[in-house]
Amino acid sequence: MRSPPIRIIGIDPGLRNLGWGVIEQDGSRLSFVACGTVQSDAKLSLGDRLRQLHEGLAQVIQTHAPLEAAVEETFVNRDPQSALKLGQARGIALVVPALAGISVAEYAANLVKKTVVGAGHAEKQQIAAMIRILLPKAEAKSADAADALAVAICHAQHRGMRMIGALSGAHKAAG
Repeated sequence: MRSPPIRIIGIDPGLRNLGWGVIEQDGSRLSFVACGTVQSDAKLSLGDRLRQLHEGLAQVIQTHAPLEAAVEETFVNRDPQSALKLGQARGIALVVPALAGISVAEYAANLVKKTVVGAGHAEKQQIAAMIRILLPKAEAKSADAADALAVAICHAQHRGMRMIGALSGAHKAAG
């Protein structure tokens, strides 16, 4: 018996541009639903910028109704202030789907690249090219949106393994 298609949102956190991409997985088949970016106004206070990201992402989730979410883990930045601001944007990327009752998985950037391109240190152009191959109808107008689609694809490829791990963990706890 086949399970119904699952809608997945991938999120590439950023304070200026938060990329998002929604795909549908039906067995091993992936199809493009939508993608874009939620932008914050750099002239506003940090709190107002985070509110813009929250509201924008909440609207995307309401519009496209994903059942699962995947967020790219951020690498450590050399500039502590930039890292802190990115971490706050990442918090928005994690909490908005969670508030909508959606399970959220996290993936390292190298795993996302390796899953989509085959190399853990792929360039943004390579990711965008593979997105066009894997999701021919995708229209990622920005690198952030393409990266978010890559996160969603990574989740689609790894979600089965995550569920097997969760089931075996539950099995051990019950036994």
